[in-house]
Amino acid sequence: MEPQVKRMKTWHAVPMSEMARNTFNPIRSIVDGMKITPNPKKPMIALSIGDPTVFGNLPIPEEIDEAVIDKIRSHKYNGYNPSIGYEEARQAVADYTSTHDAPVTSKDVILTNGCSSALDLCITVLASRGQNILIPRPGFSIYKTLGESLGIEVKFYDLLPEKSWEVDLKHMESQMDENTAAVIVNSPSNPCGSVYSRRHIEDILEVLERNRIPMIADDIYEHFVFSENKYHSMASVSKTVPILSCSGLTKRFLVPGWRMGWIVVHDRSNALHEIRKGLNSLSQRILGPNSLVQSALKDILKNTPKSFYAETLEYIEDNAKLFYKLISEIPGLKPVKPQGAMYMMVGIDTKNFRNIKDDVDFTEKLVSEQSVFCLPAKCFQYPNFFRIVLTIPKEKVETACERIKEFCDLHYNSDSPSNISR
Repeated sequence: MEPQVKRMKTWHAVPMSEMARNTFNPIRSIVDGMKITPNPKKPMIALSIGDPTVFGNLPIPEEIDEAVIDKIRSHKYNGYNPSIGYEEARQAVADYTSTHDAPVTSKDVILTNGCSSALDLCITVLASRGQNILIPRPGFSIYKTLGESLGIEVKFYDLLPEKSWEVDLKHMESQMDENTAAVIVNSPSNPCGSVYSRRHIEDILEVLERNRIPMIADDIYEHFVFSENKYHSMASVSKTVPILSCSGLTKRFLVPGWRMGWIVVHDRSNALHEIRKGLNSLSQRILGPNSLVQSALKDILKNTPKSFYAETLEYIEDNAKLFYKLISEIPGLKPVKPQGAMYMMVGIDTKNFRNIKDDVDFTEKLVSEQSVFCLPAKCFQYPNFFRIVLTIPKEKVETACERIKEFCDLHYNSDSPSNISR
């Protein structure tokens, strides 16, 4: 008899985890789905990318380079480091972030793999399935991505463009309930470029105090404030509300690829004892950020020339002023004047544009006709606006605005009844 041939069992598709299934990045989804084909007769100008290094026009000072190079040559930081970061590096962050009204020590600092990782840890430690977090609309898309991947409900509170993107406090409070675990606040803001006054921060904190809800402060653009405004950190204003502040080297120091972030715990009411333990536990899932960059933190934070910060801000503020002036003159567009960070939001009068359905359609056609790519604000849950990045080379600002004007002149119906009645 011939030996019996065993029937091969077929493999069934291996399912992804619930977290993977719940993870969705709206920017990637929207941009990947857009029909982006530039005009071959015009070189592309990308006003969409929030990476300040992409054009190579904003160099970092040699003090930052040398701080890391020195640690590489020492051969002392090639091994594993504590999951929350080296003590010396954490103290350097504490010294850098401490203010008279919000002093902290190394015990209040946890180092992370960039600011996004800091936000991830803070959301994870504060909220559980069945709870919700409040995030700004418009706001950075990663908040929603991180929350929903954990099975946490994400609720929005509105920002008001007519008030330079201040928080609609009544709407914020209306979104709160007994299951609200945290509120994320971002100032200076991506995508809005807004900077909150001390008075407005006090008003926000009053709402959180009244409802006994802690804050996650996205402070990655801390100190990134234009000359007519003043920076106030949430923690420096809070008297009672517990705050987890998330920041890092990414924006102010122009090194987003170095992935060095941190969480600073501001526990005004001694309410975060369990949260501190939780953050320490969660940090052990990754076993600490890059050892070389964190070993250089003390020198980077101490030795970076103040002139570097001032020159970077001056460059971006000059671009902001020029963008705002030129786009304000374009029919059908209404920019909201930025106060800081690296961005400006521009409203689109879509009702009076011929054959333009919404902000995605506007930005798609702007690319195909003029090779200028702006990010549709649908990416930030705020349709009929688009975001532009202010870090581009100065010589490209006027060219980009000339092309946007040419596009709007062609498509905007200035004779529509709604315009005539204005």
